[in-house]
Amino acid sequence: MPVYVYWGEDDYTLNRAIAELRDRTLDPDWVSFNYTKVAPEQPNATVEALNQAMTPPFGTGKRLVWLADAILLQRCSEADLAELDRTLPHIPETSILLLTSLQKPDGRLKSTKLLQKHAEIREFTTIPPWKTDLLARQVKQAAQEVGVSLSPGGVEMLVEAVGADTRQLYSELEKLRLYGGEGQPISEEAIATLVNTYTQNSLKLAAAIRQGHTSQALSLVTDLFDRNEPALRIVSTLVGQFRLWLWIKLLVEAGERDDRAIARAAEIGNPKRVYFLKQEVKGLSLRSLQSSMALLLDLEAALKQGADQKMQMQTSVIQLCQLFILGPVAHR
Repeated sequence: MPVYVYWGEDDYTLNRAIAELRDRTLDPDWVSFNYTKVAPEQPNATVEALNQAMTPPFGTGKRLVWLADAILLQRCSEADLAELDRTLPHIPETSILLLTSLQKPDGRLKSTKLLQKHAEIREFTTIPPWKTDLLARQVKQAAQEVGVSLSPGGVEMLVEAVGADTRQLYSELEKLRLYGGEGQPISEEAIATLVNTYTQNSLKLAAAIRQGHTSQALSLVTDLFDRNEPALRIVSTLVGQFRLWLWIKLLVEAGERDDRAIARAAEIGNPKRVYFLKQEVKGLSLRSLQSSMALLLDLEAALKQGADQKMQMQTSVIQLCQLFILGPVAHR
């Protein structure tokens, strides 16, 4: 299929995929003739990209045309839609047309429906750090690509160490490959020694807050800031984790006993995790969890409005911990 759509905010893995597509498409001796990147601000960018894709390549190899930050995936004029409809079915096998976007294509658009019919669409979204089963799958796939053999314990250690940061994941795997040799099993001791644990860790911060451990939570906040972890990314992880705990608590208090049904409702990939999540929320009040979400949303709003990040984070973490020390209290 000569048409591809890559979308998602995980720019590192997206750019790796673009490089892989470029390497297997183009003859290195003819790259300057057969590789075109069309910027979105270029006049008639969509039409230009389609015209380039219809042009036969020079020399050997194929032609690759990359329409970057493709606006037509979010809004598409009638003129561009007509060009898409006319051109997509006839792009020759000697050309590759690639469209990329940080945002998900709008499924309501006719242009998106056309691309769903004629293109291979790949998603490159960042996995939420609380979805550890998906993170483990990502680690296994990346290790296979790099040529590193990991034990199940080694996979868990890398999930704990790098979380959803794919750039760091590949960097650490390359380090491990050089240490152990391609295809050689890497011991867990080597991983513990060589891998930097940057995700020291927003999920641990969430657990400390849930347990009402204020001093530990503040220490973790300091550690995260010392490691230059963006404040909004920390808050995003906290929101996701507390939303998950709130879901579990709501379902349990509603009388749901089937772990598989709870997993489906809470979008948990591995139903076996539900047992442990139920244990985590067992001693928590529903009202405290609801109040925590209000506090976290206030924190996010304050950060977006330019509040001092570290001071605001510390203040909010103290307030959050108090919810779980004192029990359910009214927020505001």
